[in-house]
Amino acid sequence: MNAFASVASGRSLRALIFDVDGTLADTERDGHRVAFNRAFADAGLDWHWDTARYGELLAVAGGRERILHFIDSDAAHIPCAEREALARDLHARKTTHYLRLVESGEVRLRPGVARLIDEAHAGGLRLAIATTTSRANVDALFAHSLPDAGGWFEVIATADEAPNKKPDPQVYRYVLDRLGLHADECLAVEDSAPGLRAARAAGIATIATVNDYTRDQDFSGALVVLDDLTAVGLPQLRAWHASIR
Repeated sequence: MNAFASVASGRSLRALIFDVDGTLADTERDGHRVAFNRAFADAGLDWHWDTARYGELLAVAGGRERILHFIDSDAAHIPCAEREALARDLHARKTTHYLRLVESGEVRLRPGVARLIDEAHAGGLRLAIATTTSRANVDALFAHSLPDAGGWFEVIATADEAPNKKPDPQVYRYVLDRLGLHADECLAVEDSAPGLRAARAAGIATIATVNDYTRDQDFSGALVVLDDLTAVGLPQLRAWHASIR
């Protein structure tokens, strides 16, 4: 039985929904990780997340949640009553540093992303964002990496609109509601197994575009698994979507 039989209806592809971190841009290793470390230094902490440790921590969705998990596992001497406030302060500092990294051009789009967005928009597909990062992070990335495309995205759903982290499907259900579309009229683009599970739980067929942090994750249920979007165009998207009917 086709893995996507549950979304098959004969409806045509009308929208493309993108995750942000790790999908649109290589934000994690050289963006968020660096910003976290700078925030720790600002606060006088000797914590340092190297690339391997940060890869492990990515199993925890959400920056504040990631800090709390790290405190539980590596800094248990911090009183429980102080942990939430500390995590919020560090996360706010981290966001400031991340925005500076984006503004300086140190966070770059992944291969094929800008071209595919241009082609999808020109071809009449509606565009949306479904992420659990902050709106400030999304706005900064658009302003400095996709300045002409920001206005093409009809819905930008972030942690502000959907606080439940992936793999919870809340953010995708919010996007579908705002677009006024059925799940089987859309394709999602994700880079991680939790993101894939979130999109699939909302009934949306999903293209996985992996990176160094997610390459070994379980992408069972993805429509296709790719290294990047270099070779993907609108005709290919339509063909993949048609294959699930």
